[in-house]
Parts: sequence; structure tokens; C-alpha cells
Amino acid sequence: MNPDQELDLEAVAASVRVDEAVRALRPDFAVLVIAADGLPAGPTDDWSRGLLAEAAATAEGLDVTADPHVAAWRAAYGAFGAKPGRTRNSAEALIRRAPAGLPEVNLLVDVYNAVSVAHRLPVGGEDLAAYAGAPRLVRATGDEVFDTVVGGAPATEHPEPGEVIWRDDLGVTCRRWNHRQCVRTRITEKSASALFLLERLDPMPLGALDAAAADLLARLRERAPGLRAASRLVR
Repeated sequence: MNPDQELDLEAVAASVRVDEAVRALRPDFAVLVIAADGLPAGPTDDWSRGLLAEAAATAEGLDVTADPHVAAWRAAYGAFGAKPGRTRNSAEALIRRAPAGLPEVNLLVDVYNAVSVAHRLPVGGEDLAAYAGAPRLVRATGDEVFDTVVGGAPATEHPEPGEVIWRDDLGVTCRRWNHRQCVRTRITEKSASALFLLERLDPMPLGALDAAAADLLARLRERAPGLRAASRLVR
């Protein structure tokens, strides 16, 4: 992305693709895409910490395995070979951590993690300044590059063949659908533009995506009233 040009957010949202091989695996999958610019970047503060606490309170006493949307994601993970008891989708992982307190990462990640827990659905965020080409959800060949950190040092991994991954032109941006994000495109304290991905499966109604997206944008606009955003539902 050229920092000297105003982002065409509609074009970014329109570029997101879900491959037919993923659709065949889960025809009920839908993702609500939000491309946003002028975001309120920065470190965790009292405001974002409060959002995390509010979200964690909504999960108090929740039997996460009994939640129908969590169960749907477990089935989806099993369908491409992941072990859902060991490899959890991002929403389940956060909900399980909620009783002990949700992790504080930075302001933007805190906001979308809070929305994820409160609405019981996976929400991802990618720094558009680090993105290359169109975001697409595909089944991996196994040759794709995934940059990560192992033992505190930069490392390169490759997804398993058939694994569901988000990717761009340079490689994997998120492994196992929505389990683990790469280092290159993760949102930092300096991120000003981002792509947010709100994902659902049956039996969660599509209207729940709209509600979660409205909540996310409302929270962000509390700190950045002038932010620009474009949304699109991809089914």
C-alpha cells in the first residue's frame, strides 16, 4: 500500500475472495469484511482495558463447548484435519482465557478481541500497510510461507496441505482459518489502516455479523470519529 495515496477502501473490501475449495468444505461460511483507515492506533490504555473487562464478564460461567457457534467451528477445523481440542479457533481461545482476564496487546487488537468475545465469533485484524495483493481464503498446497516466532526468534513455517488459510501475494497471513496470525501483517501500535474479518458458520444468523460489525465500528469511532470504513459480506 502506498502511504502517500488515500486508500480505496471499497476496492480493498471488494478484493477479498473465498476459494471454491473452502466453500465446498463449509458452504455455510460467511465473512463480513471491514476495510478501515484513520484508526486510533496506540498501546493498551484504560479505555481498551475496560472493553476487555466488559467482554470477559459476558463469558463468565459460560460452558464454551456447549456454545453452538463454537461447536460449529470445532467441526470445521476437524473437516480439514486440525484437532479442535488442541487447535482452537480464535474466539474459543479467547473465551477460554476470559475468566483469568483477556490478553492486553494494543489498543486496536484489544478492541477487536473484546468484540470477538462479546459476540462469540472469530474476529481477525490485518495491517493493510503490510498487505500485498488481494486477501483470499484458500486450502493450502503446503508450499506457502508463514512467518512467525519460535522460541523468541523469527522463524518460517509452512501450512499442512489442505489446511484452510488466509493469504496474500507474499504468503500465509493466518493459519488454520483463524487460529494463528503471521508476524508480517499483524496490527501494531502504529497501524493506521486495517482489514477486519468477522467470520461465522451456521447456526449463527447473518444478522449477528452485522451486529458485531456495528459494535466494532462504534467502539473505534469513540476514539477516531473521522475514521473511514467500507464493509462487504462475502458468502
